[in-house]
Formats: sequence, C-alpha cells, structure tokens
Amino acid sequence: MNPGLVPGAVRTAARPVGGEWRMPEDGRSTDVLDPADTRRVVARVPAMTAAEVAELYELAARAAPGWGRATPIERGAVLSRAAALIRERAAEITADLVAEMGKTLAEAGGEVAKAADFFDYYASFARQPYGRLLADARPGTETSVRTEPLGVVALITPWNDPLITPARKSAPALFAGNAVILKPATDTPLVALHLARALEDAGLPAGVFSVALGKASQISDALLDDPRLAAVSFTGSTEVGRMIQRRVAGRNIRVQTEMGGKNATAIVADADLALAIPTVAAAVFGQAGQRCTATSRVIVDRAVADEVIAGLVAHAESLRLGPGSDPETTMGPLVSARQQVEVLGHIAKAKADGATVAVGGHAPSEGAFEHGCYVAPTVLTDVQPAMAIWRDEVFGPVAAVRVVEGFDAAVEAVNDSVYGLAAGVFTTSLAHAHEFANRVRAGQVAVNLPTPGWDVHLPFGGFGDSGSPFKEQGAEALRFYTRVKTVAIRFGGGQ
Repeated sequence: MNPGLVPGAVRTAARPVGGEWRMPEDGRSTDVLDPADTRRVVARVPAMTAAEVAELYELAARAAPGWGRATPIERGAVLSRAAALIRERAAEITADLVAEMGKTLAEAGGEVAKAADFFDYYASFARQPYGRLLADARPGTETSVRTEPLGVVALITPWNDPLITPARKSAPALFAGNAVILKPATDTPLVALHLARALEDAGLPAGVFSVALGKASQISDALLDDPRLAAVSFTGSTEVGRMIQRRVAGRNIRVQTEMGGKNATAIVADADLALAIPTVAAAVFGQAGQRCTATSRVIVDRAVADEVIAGLVAHAESLRLGPGSDPETTMGPLVSARQQVEVLGHIAKAKADGATVAVGGHAPSEGAFEHGCYVAPTVLTDVQPAMAIWRDEVFGPVAAVRVVEGFDAAVEAVNDSVYGLAAGVFTTSLAHAHEFANRVRAGQVAVNLPTPGWDVHLPFGGFGDSGSPFKEQGAEALRFYTRVKTVAIRFGGGQ
C-alpha cells in the first residue's frame, strides 16, 4: 500500500488533490525528521502554496453537495471500510508514526487502533434514528426537526496525536455529510496521508477529503480566509486557538477549539497508593508527556507526600529511553529539537524559581542519544503556586509536585489554573470522589484513573482556556458538524 509516498533513499510524498496524487511542483518540500536521530530525513512532503489550498476549497465545494445528499447508510459504509483498511495497514502506519513523531511502538500501535475505532463508531450511527417529530398546534400539520451538513470544514490538528486527532475530527465531520480539508502539523504529516489513502480506497468521492500540507505561516491565510469555509475545528495551543477565534469572528463560521492544559491529579491521604503511584506516573510520562490530557501537576497530601514522591522518582528511573522503533523502549524522544529546548527551558526556570529536581531535569546526549530530542523523565518538588512551572503548559515528561494539607486544599489546588481540560483524584472515599467531581472545574474528571485515556464514545473537551463549548467525541461531536432545520408541512385542510 502506497499512501502517496514514492520509495527512494528519501521518500517524497505526493499530495491528494481531487482523486489525484500529485508530486511536489518546483521542488517545494518540507523535510520530516526522525526525532530519535534528527540527521535522518524520514520523508519530504510538499510545501503547498495559497493557490493550491484554494484549489482544495474549490474541489471540496463541488464535492460537498453530492456527499451531503448521500444517505447515512452510504456514508457509514465508507467510514466502516476505511476503519477496516486502517487496521489492515496498521503495521505500516505505525512504523511511519513512530518515525515522524517518536512514540514507542506500543503507543503508536494503540493510536492506530483507536483511529480505526473512531470511524467504526461514527459509521454505527448510520442505522440509528435521526431527526424527530414535534407536536404542532395547527390542524393537519406535521413538524419535524432535521439536521444538515455545514458544507466545507477545516480541521487543524497537532503533532502529538497525528492520527487520532484527525480521526476524532474527520469521522464525525464526514459522517455528517461535510467535505473536509485537513491541515496536519508540519512535523508529523505522513500518517495524515495514510488516512487520506484509506478514505479514498474505501470509496470516498474525490474532493470530499483533502490534505493541506505545508507550514501554517505560509498557508494559514488561504486556509482561514476562504469564503467557502463553514467551520473550523482546531486542536493546539491556547494562543493559536484564540487567534483563530478572532480571525473568523463576524463571518458566521463555527469554531471548535481544544487548546492548552495544565492537568492536575490529587492524591489525598486516604488514597490507595499502590494504585495511585504507578497510575499517575504513567499519566505523567506516557508518550513523553506529550498528551493533551497528560498529568502535569501532582497534588499530594502531606501525610503521604514522601511515599508518593519516592514512588514517582522510582518510576521515572525505571523508564528506558530510546528510539520508539526499539521494542524495549518505554519512553521515546520529544517530537523535535524545538520542543526539547522548550521543555528544558521550563525546567531551568523552575529551578531558578526554587523548585527542586528530584530526578531527571536534563537531556541525555551521549551515545545513541547524541542526535535525538530526548528529555529525561523529571520530577520537580518544592513547587509553589506562584511558580511558572505550576501555571504554564510544558508538554513534556515533567511532573510538578505540590504538597497540600487536606482534601479541600487539594481541590483548591486543582482549580488553581486558567485551564480546565482534565483532572483526577485518588481516594478510597466515595464521598470525596463525588465531591471532587462536583467541585473541580474541568471537562474530564477521573477518579482512581489516569487523566488520559478517554474512549471514542465519551464526550471530550475542556473548560476555561482549554476549550470551546463544543465537545468532541461521542454523539456530542455531531452537533458541531451539523445545522438544525425545522420543517412544518400542512398536509390536510383542518377546521
């Protein structure tokens, strides 16, 4: 299976355009680097121009009406076939995901499987009821509520989950009958091409799904200013999400944003520490901390603080760093040298502010690590609420540990953030579990569970600076990609 990638010493990617796979023109391309060894160019992908993005909109606008008229069963069948093709090609997609992003084989394999689940899940809506009848006081009149697709939607996705996030957005968008233009992150575009190929091979009509490749700085105007744009779904930083909201304001364009986070997990005095410590450690260091829902702040009651900190340190020391392609690796590199520098900067600032590095805090650079984007798993203690490390999103394998006194103080510490994506608590008290869920300001609340790991049918999204009112995943996601039409039909004379 060739997802538009031409074999060679360095593979060159073709881009999907209305059913054609075109090679880069004039040599315009961007190198995709292996974060485990940045000397290795994994592939070269086209660097598109504004005119080429406009062409995608033209093709999408032509294709959208026909796809929107297809029945839910017809659309669901395409999504179901795409899910099967993703699973069939899982080994190849997993290898490319590891190569361009740095995840371990286990993490990348899990992402590919979950991406297929999204398409199967939304395909299952094909035979579910849709629309509804409403009572009408007028004689001989039947009133119904229907949903319609929006038209052409743009999906802007990040580098940390380069297949799951496009699947999370495109599956409901396509099932609802929209045409999609996907803008993947510049660092991780390869698996987006696999997705495009799977959808094409599944029978999706030409023009309904396109991939805009290139640097956002060069094509964002064309992507966001096109008059045919009906909606934007974005996952990324709060800064960029707010920029998009301002950019499209006043144009009747629907906006969905999943933005930054500073997720906190509280370990209170009555917690089961044998469960809490390894679960929280995995939530901090999994995927090298590069998950929207990763635990970044650990709040621990003073009564159990020493044991929790020692456990987190021991877990960090047990991790085996290395390239994601090595089956023995349990934590891979960060996605890029740029991200490595940023995370190390957060750690340096925390130390300068008075935090203590209990473990890690550096970039391994000898031997096999010399040309990789690694940061050692890090636990910071003596963290105070005024410190930047307590407030700023790090997006790396760093736990900021703050010690508090009692359950109420723990809840207050969790809420001490402008973000509100995910929060967790470990407790053996059912009363504490329910009180925590009621009081914390976060879109996702986990009790005795990790903050990451929400399944495809569970509504997902944050509060505050973490997101917008529109949720992703589950049936809630379809609301964003559809508009509601009320229809009243008088079919009788009446008295």
